[in-house]
Amino acid sequence: MNDNFKVIVGEGNAELDQRLSDELDKVNAAATAGISPARELTVQIVDHCGQLAAGMSGWTWGVAAGIAMTWVREDVRKDGLGTKLLHDFEQEALERGCTHVFTTSFTFQAPGFYERHGYDELFRWEGLPTPNAADIHFRKELVPYNRKR
Repeated sequence: MNDNFKVIVGEGNAELDQRLSDELDKVNAAATAGISPARELTVQIVDHCGQLAAGMSGWTWGVAAGIAMTWVREDVRKDGLGTKLLHDFEQEALERGCTHVFTTSFTFQAPGFYERHGYDELFRWEGLPTPNAADIHFRKELVPYNRKR
């Protein structure tokens, strides 16, 4: 690198994130002509007071969907809310033309949840983010089902 450039290292930077996203969107659009741009996909479950009880966020792009974050409030875990989030996320992904979903989970989070719902482990990185944990990557093939009317 020559003296015409300067490196800046820091914490979170929303402006930088937006610029990188915009630039990558241009590259991706050029490489995937005819495919709609990526779209965000979220599912929320709120309680009777309107407070968030569970949520899932991710994206769809072409035939792929990705789950980035899943969270269920501690007092309602084991009440089926995670299953409902996942079902509704997968259904919307199907409706958007996706054929599979990707996600990751650390071993101290919920890998068993995804396995119980038909997600197959693709690979795992041992020792992340701590020496005694692993980052597990999953994929599930989506199969359309008949809706009850």
